Amino acid sequence: MWTDLSNLYLDRDAESRSLTAENPTGAVGKGAMDDPGGHGPARELGVGWKVTPCLQLKAGETATLMNNDGPGVVRHIWITFRESHYRHLILRIYWDGDDQPSVETPLGDFMCNAWNARQNILSIPMNVNPSGGMNCYFPMPFRKHAKITVENDSTEDLSHLFYTINYTLESVPDDALYFHAQWRRSNPLPYGEEYLMADGIEGRGQYVGTFMAWQQNNAGWWGEGEIKMYLDGDDPHPTICGTGTEDYFGGAWCFGASFSAPYLGFDQVRGRSGEVGARMTLYRFHALDPVYFKKSLRVTMQALGWRSQGRFLPLQDDISSVVYWYQTLPHAPLPPLPDRNSREII
Repeated sequence: MWTDLSNLYLDRDAESRSLTAENPTGAVGKGAMDDPGGHGPARELGVGWKVTPCLQLKAGETATLMNNDGPGVVRHIWITFRESHYRHLILRIYWDGDDQPSVETPLGDFMCNAWNARQNILSIPMNVNPSGGMNCYFPMPFRKHAKITVENDSTEDLSHLFYTINYTLESVPDDALYFHAQWRRSNPLPYGEEYLMADGIEGRGQYVGTFMAWQQNNAGWWGEGEIKMYLDGDDPHPTICGTGTEDYFGGAWCFGASFSAPYLGFDQVRGRSGEVGARMTLYRFHALDPVYFKKSLRVTMQALGWRSQGRFLPLQDDISSVVYWYQTLPHAPLPPLPDRNSREII
């Protein structure tokens, strides 16, 4: 079912499909069928040329990018659109006819891009290339049906939404879990509180990734906080507790520079770390070290800087996050997505 360089040559009982604006249903032999009708760049070339490469999505509209039966596996999602919509184009994914989404997050943040600015990401699960080509390689199995939508929850029309969803039709093992992701934000984080990344996750599964967008509102180092993962009813103390924010994201000693690696990264998007108003992004993918849970999962991150006399300062920063995990169905409903004003970047 899973492919890598060690088994890429094996014969597989699978069929490839691809969804784009040129073949929105992925039907066999139905791509590139639109007629330019005497308009647009292909008006002299006719059917079969580049007629409908993208969608237009008016403010408030929702487009269904995938609505296909299984069993199968979503293998690759590529998408690109204007930076002004990174926080307001909402991705939702529904598995096997569930009316509650398993994924609900701003699409830019989902692809590890935040602050209405492009960041190149050289990781393996998420790969973002110049200029704004966003790629997701998390495999997403489904047994009966997969539905993927994007909602333009902004006040501005989106004139160009380009996308490709590559998937295979094939059998899915009985022990395959379903992909999930959710977005949260605290702006500002209340004094003395830990930032809540995930809560209310119920079922059996594994935690596989974290993306954070962080604006510091105080001067100085901001990353003394520890990540905590409460597994299967841990209370009041977690089973997993980190040693510092930069430690969790694979760095050390206050980072010092941006980096993008296969599973870990840190980027100074605006200003420099340590300056008031600096905006940063961080990612860690647990592809080689998933965090397994049997009943429930809760994840928090402390936000700590320094104050006088060598004391910690609980920070009141602008922090948002996407968490990624696989689990059994049914799943607990995701918390309500914050409204447009609560997501806005100013």
